[in-house]
Amino acid sequence: MSRYRIGVYPGTFDPITNGHIDIIKRGLRLVDKLVIGVATNSSKDPLFTLDERVKMVEEATLPMASDAKVDYEVVQFNELLMHFAMRMNADIIIRGLRAVADFEYEFQMTGMNYQINPDVETVFLMADPKYQTIASRLVKEVALYGGKIEGFVPDKIAKAVQAKLDERNGRE
Repeated sequence: MSRYRIGVYPGTFDPITNGHIDIIKRGLRLVDKLVIGVATNSSKDPLFTLDERVKMVEEATLPMASDAKVDYEVVQFNELLMHFAMRMNADIIIRGLRAVADFEYEFQMTGMNYQINPDVETVFLMADPKYQTIASRLVKEVALYGGKIEGFVPDKIAKAVQAKLDERNGRE
């Protein structure tokens, strides 16, 4: 009898990018249920509120989960990733890697997580080459200086980023 596998894909998702969506699509094939954990992470000075980020993630990813016929949930969290994974009864944590710098950080985090709970595995998915340069931080910077971000995020998200930047800059 096969076991019901629960995976957690954590991130700040400020905003969710096409790279995140690629990892989510691929992660859906690995589990019976995918929990997308939207982290508070106030140290990153998010552009969007936690509620706005949860809503954007849900809107951008819900159709994929339905198509994949996988249980799916978007949950906000403000705790250690491993504590969140354990609370969600997760078997695996799914992480995306873009470059060597990502690997070094993730390698350290995986070691720490293993010390907290060796029963939760971390699975790394390499970013599709066309998404390897995309980072939420860079998307916001490009948008801030008037660059087009439609190729980096879904169109609806691009509009939300521009609207939020306009709101912050007093333009309607």
